[in-house]
Amino acid sequence: MQKLGLNEIRERYLSFFESKGHLRLPSFPLVPQNDPSILLINAGMTPLKPYFTGKEVPPRKRITTCQKCIRTPDIERVGKTARHGTFFEMLGNFSFGDYFKREATAWAWEFVTQDLKLPVDRLWVSIYKEDDEAFEIWTKEVGVAPDRIVRMGKEDNFWEHGTGPCGPCSEIYFDRGEEAGCGDPNCAVGCDCDRFVEFWNLVFTQFDKDEQGNYNRLPNPNIDTGMGLERLAAIMQGVNSLFEVDTVKNIMEHVSKVAGVKYKEDPKKDISLRVITDHIRSTTFMVSDGILPSNEGRGYVLRRLLRRAARHGKLLGIEKPFLYEVAETVINESKEAYPELEEKREYIKKVIKVEEERFDETIDQGLNILNQYIAELKEANQKILSGDKAFRLYDTYGFPIDLTREILAEQGMGIDEEGFNHEMNEQRERARAARQEADSAAWGNDVFSKMDRNISTQFTGYFQFASISRVLAIIKGNTEVDKASKGEQVTILLDQTPFYGESGGQVGDTGVLESNNVKIRVLDCKKQGEGRFLHICEIESGEVSKNDEVKAVIDLERRKAISRNHTATHLLQKALRNVLGDHVAQSGSQVAPDRLRFDFSHYSAMTKEEIDKVEREVNRVVLDSLPIEAKEMPIEEAKKMGATALFGEKYGSIVRLVKMGDYSLELCGGSHLTSTSQVGAFKIISEGGVAAGVRRIEAVTGLEALDYFANKEKALEEVAVILKSSPSDIVKKAEALVNELKTSQKEVENLRNKLVRSSADDILSKAVHVKGIKVVTARMDELDMDGLRNMGDTLRNKLGSGVVALATGNEGKVNFVVMATKDVVAKGIHAGNIIKEVAKTAGGGGGGRPDMAQAGGKDVSKIDEALNKVIGLIEQQIK
Repeated sequence: MQKLGLNEIRERYLSFFESKGHLRLPSFPLVPQNDPSILLINAGMTPLKPYFTGKEVPPRKRITTCQKCIRTPDIERVGKTARHGTFFEMLGNFSFGDYFKREATAWAWEFVTQDLKLPVDRLWVSIYKEDDEAFEIWTKEVGVAPDRIVRMGKEDNFWEHGTGPCGPCSEIYFDRGEEAGCGDPNCAVGCDCDRFVEFWNLVFTQFDKDEQGNYNRLPNPNIDTGMGLERLAAIMQGVNSLFEVDTVKNIMEHVSKVAGVKYKEDPKKDISLRVITDHIRSTTFMVSDGILPSNEGRGYVLRRLLRRAARHGKLLGIEKPFLYEVAETVINESKEAYPELEEKREYIKKVIKVEEERFDETIDQGLNILNQYIAELKEANQKILSGDKAFRLYDTYGFPIDLTREILAEQGMGIDEEGFNHEMNEQRERARAARQEADSAAWGNDVFSKMDRNISTQFTGYFQFASISRVLAIIKGNTEVDKASKGEQVTILLDQTPFYGESGGQVGDTGVLESNNVKIRVLDCKKQGEGRFLHICEIESGEVSKNDEVKAVIDLERRKAISRNHTATHLLQKALRNVLGDHVAQSGSQVAPDRLRFDFSHYSAMTKEEIDKVEREVNRVVLDSLPIEAKEMPIEEAKKMGATALFGEKYGSIVRLVKMGDYSLELCGGSHLTSTSQVGAFKIISEGGVAAGVRRIEAVTGLEALDYFANKEKALEEVAVILKSSPSDIVKKAEALVNELKTSQKEVENLRNKLVRSSADDILSKAVHVKGIKVVTARMDELDMDGLRNMGDTLRNKLGSGVVALATGNEGKVNFVVMATKDVVAKGIHAGNIIKEVAKTAGGGGGGRPDMAQAGGKDVSKIDEALNKVIGLIEQQIK
């Protein structure tokens, strides 16, 4: 069998299907496009869903791809086994109403036997047990021996997800030989051991499952196949896991070299090597697709992977940032197939390195303290770390709660999650109060406090969006320098600037500073109390020196979006006061390009009617196209005019008054529009509480509002498709379905009651006498726990005197009920003690009163054995 590299296998696969008329598409980004249902692409067909559903027309009816994918549900198992990983590549060939089973099976067999030259005597095929068509094609047309085909059930070989397109599957397996098996003489395809490896799944999407559970034939069936590239490479290279595949192995060897350890010499170190190797693959690809570390969403997934890898680097004795260096190997191994890796090489490394350095600043101290906590817990013979200690690690030492949880789990310990969450909420409240004082204390004892007080900045950016400015100072770290060059991150002060400095809830501007000699990217701008504007910059090319002249240009489209949101914030505050009352006062705000956030004092959640009323009033004022004027005046004059002060703004003797027609009048230093009509549209997207007596509204305007409406419309259309209705009739359709469901539920309940009544007499007829006490036992798997209790009551009442013991087993769950009449309780019967012993037999536990008890169990196969113990237990209780 030829040994092929992973990159060669990928190219062979894509080229093979190109020769069969397929269009080769590059991998889609890991960030889903127009699919809010998932954070990251997790399967080869996921980005192609619009083609399968018919919502979009594919560029060709035959497509082949190699899709980069990330799955994190098993992240805790990554490293502990040689099987699990978060990143993988999925090969696939797809047909959208073109070819079907004959071509899909024939080409699959041709590729694996003729192109890859896998030995036929090591290959097996599985099909859905009822798919005779597939059996006929595989045996009579493709030529696979009938005894090499295994029929499997719905769970293994039928793909469906609720209603909609679905169909049987056919899988190709590779037999790795008896030495890789479990030793069981009955070991065969489908066994959980490592002998038979499923590497290619062919899904024949030929049905449309309706809401009644009927499988209707699709007029144009589809083909969706998926083959794990790393898994196939492991087979071709004769290795036991993805970590031994050539490209992945090269990454691990880089990690091993940095750590000075070898794979397979120490099981504990092997875990760390696997974690790092897998996670750096994931993070490199995620960063290349524009994902950045953050504390939410896919950014949090990235941060978690990076920090988990960094922590395992520490376990291997690596004391410096190193992941960004290993990313070089990831890029080199995959850049031919994914050119974006090469294009963004330096950017990828920089993002990873910055995150490593941030983590490195606090990890050591956090680890030492956590180790102390663990030692204290062991000494006290305890296993739960208190919430306040877990929070201290997180808040004071920047130690991620996930990491604390993972390290404790390695020691068989856990966290007081409720206590941790309480501390988090307390911290949020403290932070909110502290923000009011932040600006005045931000630059207490640093380079700015020692700077000449005459150095200040004139802000020209209310209506001028570019200026020729002189560089007054360059700050690197906490030191003033005379010049800075390409690649350096610095803070620059100018004599005048169009850049708005973050204040009053409005974020700072971004843009560029440039001249013939230099191009500087302005990443943020902050306003300092002494009238200075701090431009947070990265020098992209050239060199800048103190006293240089540069052209300062803001990102105008971004500023326009910010201004729309800031103007809307003023309109929102006025509308809230009109609708809810004059008690409404601003408690905080954030004005960004993509949305606005407004915190305000109010004693209860807003009703839907109130939210609609506020939203409608703001939009009415927008449509009124009121002129917006801003002028400076003495603060006393502004107060006499009835101006409302904006939260977070510090006012001097001269203030800036922003007037929107006769509707809104506020003191504000922020940027605004010239007419309310320029807001475009205003939409509230959420309203909720953030603290006692404080509510928060988030809203969008302009183009963001249009995007919001478009997404809602799309979702409505998707629901209409699912309900087989038009958007205009969707409510009626949903109501009809709900009513139909209620009717069905009533019918089910009536049938259940009839079943109980008809079963009761039959069960009672089988009662036995134990020392003068009637005993009834029965297994009733058709009932849930409520039904079991009802049946128990019915039987006990009909029995008149005696003991009833019932059990049910569904979907791996076991429930028991034991009931006794009062007269037999007086003779010594105790239902709670009986059920305790009965439940033990089925791997569960429970208890209760002498006359009634219930319990659960785990082993359905032990139900009958457990019920058989009831007689003996009653005999023991009656002396």
